[in-house]
Amino acid sequence: METIQFRGRLTQVKSKLQTGQLTLGFIGGSITEDGSLMPNWPEPVARWFVESFPQARIKVENAAIGATGSDLAVFRAERDLINHQCDLIFVEFAVNDYMTPSEHRMRAREGLIRKLLADGRSELVFVYTYCQKMYEDMSEGEVPASIAEFEELAEHYGISTVWAGLHAWQEVKMGRMTWDEWLPDGLHPKHRGSLSYGQCVIAYLEKELLTDFNTVSAKIDKPLATPLNVNHWGQADTLSLDEVQLEGPWLTRRARAHMPWVDHMLCTSAVGSKLSFSFTGKGLALAFDFGKKSAEFIYKLDGGPAITSCRERPNWCADGGWFHIYWIANDLEAGQHHIELEVVHGNRADCTGTNFHLALIGIVR
Repeated sequence: METIQFRGRLTQVKSKLQTGQLTLGFIGGSITEDGSLMPNWPEPVARWFVESFPQARIKVENAAIGATGSDLAVFRAERDLINHQCDLIFVEFAVNDYMTPSEHRMRAREGLIRKLLADGRSELVFVYTYCQKMYEDMSEGEVPASIAEFEELAEHYGISTVWAGLHAWQEVKMGRMTWDEWLPDGLHPKHRGSLSYGQCVIAYLEKELLTDFNTVSAKIDKPLATPLNVNHWGQADTLSLDEVQLEGPWLTRRARAHMPWVDHMLCTSAVGSKLSFSFTGKGLALAFDFGKKSAEFIYKLDGGPAITSCRERPNWCADGGWFHIYWIANDLEAGQHHIELEVVHGNRADCTGTNFHLALIGIVR
């Protein structure tokens, strides 16, 4: 497989550049998020647009969040990308989805794609980066499953793809870059590695956008392709926190500075506090401001058995600030359901607090 696969042409992006205004969107994990201390690959890409199209005003909406996957992104698409009317959106989830079961990530990815393409405004590009778990496949010339599944969706929906991780791999093999200059921890690139990723994306953009720039074909309105997976999450939605019934000492708080992707959260630190709500759909996910000081919880769905959450807190996890998703269910009978939940400490060595900060209620319709 080549590093760049040309499929859909960015005719609408060319048109927007000619009119003098373009909004870039980025979504993915920590490799893509807006890094204030060390610029990630979207930074050289955005600067390339400014350099190459000085007559255009370039706006950037970087909606990437570290340690999150496409299953959380499908609930965030409207707030963080669609409502900002992004014209070109780069999607990078091959790494953060790597350990997610195939069916789960494919439902989420296709749902995200269909949401972003639904109004016909945005054009998409998939960018594949690298994690150490891909090493064996790539050493043998194989395509890691997480990337191969993205390619299946890209072919179906006519979306161009850039395998920036392979480009960086090849740079190391040719001696242009050392491994520790690329990603010494096997995941997060240093400045040189991020530049390598960005240069690969730029190589695609130069061929796609600078060739015959002044000749733009007319916009062709084509219907959204028939879904590959009928169980995709294109109808994923969120439930307002105002619809939640509360028992005990709760506060609705504006999210803190380290959670910019959340407007308000339902918060308590009182063990024994309860909440409940009803929803209509076939799946339910809760997302939290999560960390080592976060509480666990016991829940009952539709009056069923009590289940206690037991979430891992990796060594890199701080006291809070991780936008973490927890799936209650994703294969329910379509219809109305009810959940009851109680806050508990968790009785875990890595659980050092009782903070319960509910940031998002995701419903799969």
